[in-house]
Amino acid sequence: MNYEQDMTIDPDSLDVEWIEQPRLMLRYAQHASKLKMEVERAKEKLDIIRADLDKRVRLNPEEFGIVKLTESVITSTIITQVQYKKGNEEFLEVAYEANMAQGALRALEGKKAALENLVKLHGQQYFAGPSVPRDLSKEWEQHERQKVVDAGVGSKMKRRKG
Repeated sequence: MNYEQDMTIDPDSLDVEWIEQPRLMLRYAQHASKLKMEVERAKEKLDIIRADLDKRVRLNPEEFGIVKLTESVITSTIITQVQYKKGNEEFLEVAYEANMAQGALRALEGKKAALENLVKLHGQQYFAGPSVPRDLSKEWEQHERQKVVDAGVGSKMKRRKG
């Protein structure tokens, strides 16, 4: 998945962006759900590794160099085993990916809101070309001058007829 590209909005193609949005949401929701399931599997695998190591430590504490068996010693022994470290690293990696997928879903919600706002701005002519405000005083002056010119032309025409 290309998170950055999918989160980008082309303001010149809002219609295409809106058509694409539901498909993107579905794709990312499916991806996030799949990763959530992988997190649960990795957690379950880690729990099994922990239970297996716990059993082995309790049955053969000497194998792990334990003199006095206590809960904290068992826990410390378990988390230092290569098998547990590997399982924990896999769990953390999958959890990271799942968190990123959830973040992407939230970003798509933000993209949806941005698209809604861009469409509103478009409807309000925000993106229209610049408009020059009217200078009413200048227009009034031109109107008055034209009246004087028109009056002068009118009087000249009356003199010619008469």
